[in-house]
Amino acid sequence: MIFLRAFIIGGLICVVGQLLIDFTKMTPARILVLFVCLGVLIGAFGWYDKLVDFAGAGATIPLTGFGNSLANGVKEAIRKDGFLGVITGGLTACAGGVTVAVLSGLIVSLIAKPKDK
Repeated sequence: MIFLRAFIIGGLICVVGQLLIDFTKMTPARILVLFVCLGVLIGAFGWYDKLVDFAGAGATIPLTGFGNSLANGVKEAIRKDGFLGVITGGLTACAGGVTVAVLSGLIVSLIAKPKDK
């Protein structure tokens, strides 16, 4: 059942992104930033954690989940380190994911052969 909930919630998040692409003049980059910011905002209020409990990976994998991770990292770092946590919390919480993304991009750039269009 968890797989079905993850598929439905993750799919609905993707549908919202596709509708924004199809029916607005927003660029994909702005939509990505919007999703991360929405994840931060919803995570700051504590609502996103309830969605993660319900949908699992369907809520943590999309960009809104990245925003939620940033918000949770900042909240935890503020409790532990005070005001300095505003700067360090998000970076600490998402360091693993960002590192994997950067290293994957580097490996693909070394393997792939770009072609002019």
